Amino acid sequence: MKYVVCLCLTFFLFLKTSWFQENKAIIVYGSDTCHYCMETKAYLKEKKVDFIYFDVDVNLEKQQEMLIKLQKAKISIETLTLPVIDKRGELFTNGEDFEAFLKRITK
Repeated sequence: MKYVVCLCLTFFLFLKTSWFQENKAIIVYGSDTCHYCMETKAYLKEKKVDFIYFDVDVNLEKQQEMLIKLQKAKISIETLTLPVIDKRGELFTNGEDFEAFLKRITK
């Protein structure tokens, strides 16, 4: 019985932590082959901003999640550029001005 209670508590804490991380942190959907994605990660680390990074080239589940979020936000995927940022429900992508894009993440 103690084992079951311990297992249930561990599972609950895992779910709570996962939910907290994904709802409080900035989510970066990118690719390890994208220099803008790598620069975005480096910028966020330098600014000590908590974020979660998903490589959508290898994590197809997160790729699908990103596409669904973009669809719901009415952001066209035809001209999609990486990285895609989910800042507590606000979605945006890198445009022509990369410096402005980085500042938008941290403001």
